[in-house]
Amino acid sequence: MKVFLVPNYYKNEAVESGLALELWLGRQGYDVAWAADQRSAIASVPDIEGSDLVISLGGDGTLLRAARIVGYQEIPILGLSYGHVGFLTAASPDERDVLGVVSDALAGEMHVSRRATLAVEVFSHTDGGEEESIDTFALNDMALARGPLSDMVEFDVTVSGHHIDRLRGDGVVVSTATGSTGYALSAGGPIVSPDYTGMVCVPIAPHTIQARAFLTSPSDVVEITMSRERPSVPAIAVDGQFVATDSVVDRVVARRGPGDVLLLDYGPESFYNSVSRVFYGVHHDR
Repeated sequence: MKVFLVPNYYKNEAVESGLALELWLGRQGYDVAWAADQRSAIASVPDIEGSDLVISLGGDGTLLRAARIVGYQEIPILGLSYGHVGFLTAASPDERDVLGVVSDALAGEMHVSRRATLAVEVFSHTDGGEEESIDTFALNDMALARGPLSDMVEFDVTVSGHHIDRLRGDGVVVSTATGSTGYALSAGGPIVSPDYTGMVCVPIAPHTIQARAFLTSPSDVVEITMSRERPSVPAIAVDGQFVATDSVVDRVVARRGPGDVLLLDYGPESFYNSVSRVFYGVHHDR
């Protein structure tokens, strides 16, 4: 069996824990590979193919990075928290013995939380009129927001061919249920159970009091089309990573991804315990 480690190389504790895990896993007969990073000594990107488990050592940002590496392959991800929030992670060294948690994961004794993903396409055109597209993966969200050269953005929102509205404002967030506790929540959206597999659409600071967040069905397709009457240069981020394009953005299309992300935890109550802990300050005994 093969285990793939994705640490936050900026946190010494996470790297040291990864080294200890590598030693322990090797003694158990597992092959271990590490994700590449600009701070690591790994020159090439290791192959994740054939991995039976991915272990994220860091905060939620590190887990999102692990999810991007896994993509739609549905390899289980175990998140060990060395961050400030750890909303998506299963445990932290302060709460549980790391080796015990990893042993439970390898033995198949942890709950598998299937998290819907997004497949995001960014369509743009060059000065010569040629259309270009960029395909990206998201576990959390896609955010289209006003760029540094724009005072606002104007765009149309369409769901599965049905025009919802033309909006002006700071932008819009399209998230999964997992991402509902991220940027979408900051923009005024609801907290959504991870069992929900549709999308959450939340306008960012709209210039109207009538705009509201709404939920879609799992089969819906959300299309954000930039206004030609009021052209602007938006900034587009997918799971917090900016999508770079030298062309003029025309529209962004988001739909449910072809595969889920499999997060390991200690049961369905983990989500609600995390909501209570992170957003209400209530601590629970595990």
